[in-house]
Amino acid sequence: MSACIVGWAHTPFGKLEGEDIESLITRVTREAIADAGISPGDIDEIYLGHFGEGFVRERFLSSLPLQVAEAMRFTPSTRVENACATGSAALYQGINCIAAHKGRIVLVIGAEKMTEVRGPQVADILTGAAYIKEEGEVPGGFAGIFADIANQYFNRYGDQSDALARIAAKNHRNGVSNPYAQFRKDLGYDFCREVSDRNPWVAPPLKRSDCSAVSDGAAAVILTDADTARGMGKAIRLRGTAHVNDFKPMSRRDLSAFDGCAEAWKQALSSAGATLDDLSLVETHDCFTVAELMEYEAMGLTAPGQGARAIMEGWTEMGGRLPVNPSGGLKAKGHPIGATGVSMHVLACMQLHGSAGGIQVPGAELVGVFNMGGAAVTHYVSLLERLH
Repeated sequence: MSACIVGWAHTPFGKLEGEDIESLITRVTREAIADAGISPGDIDEIYLGHFGEGFVRERFLSSLPLQVAEAMRFTPSTRVENACATGSAALYQGINCIAAHKGRIVLVIGAEKMTEVRGPQVADILTGAAYIKEEGEVPGGFAGIFADIANQYFNRYGDQSDALARIAAKNHRNGVSNPYAQFRKDLGYDFCREVSDRNPWVAPPLKRSDCSAVSDGAAAVILTDADTARGMGKAIRLRGTAHVNDFKPMSRRDLSAFDGCAEAWKQALSSAGATLDDLSLVETHDCFTVAELMEYEAMGLTAPGQGARAIMEGWTEMGGRLPVNPSGGLKAKGHPIGATGVSMHVLACMQLHGSAGGIQVPGAELVGVFNMGGAAVTHYVSLLERLH
């Protein structure tokens, strides 16, 4: 794997008043270019991850990064979309560009402005990523879809509500120390476990504390090849990657297991010549707490049906056997769809660079990232390390 990340940028996530999709894109473009110590004219190719689909009126966004500098005029730029894994999809296009020697320096951006539309519209837009023929009328939209997944898992392995509450509490506790996080409050286990006016059912067995929120935000990285990266100020190597797609209809899959996620982890670890025990931490796709629980099993941290052990015994806490979502994850950090995958890779780079501040895992050497699109349909796993 020849691609390295040599610069990055990240906005806060949340309801960002005064920011529109253009300002988010141009902000991280400028900041990532500056962080890499390059000039705008050095960029050979741009990939913009943006789910869109009606969150903002303007949908043809690929040329917006060019607003930053006259020297970027005529730079080829392409919008990439792959549901909630859109950011990683854009990053992997950049990796492919480097590997094919089509460009030496590539800019990858993930951005979303979700708060310009109201709740029911958001749910309708997101449901567009489901298999409409079978799942389009599920009550509660994507929360309802993941509630169906949770119920099938519970039916097979027993009620896991305690574990889901522990995961929510862990991620909110971690988010307190993340300056980019949308929610920086330690909610505590008791709040996350109980139904209340402030934590109502969204789609049983999922409560509000089990669901990621509507967010605005953007992140960006600069990619180059390993030889070029060695002459730059910092370099994080993508040691192993995998992209796996599964059948889209949920009716064609066993919903009590994330088989596509497991296959992606298997391929990425193999390509990196690594095992799960080699990882210092993981940033994983907790769009709903049940997703993180099932991802413990898919990555091989526990046997099938035993994911609760990982959280109940503290394995995935900061200081545990394998910290998962030190950033607070999508649950606390926020989930602006197009930005999420790029954000996860930026946070992995910060961990490896030793600049993650209050969410730093000491001595991080190899970091795993898992980004998922749809109802466990598209899966990206990356393993990152410092370029030596």
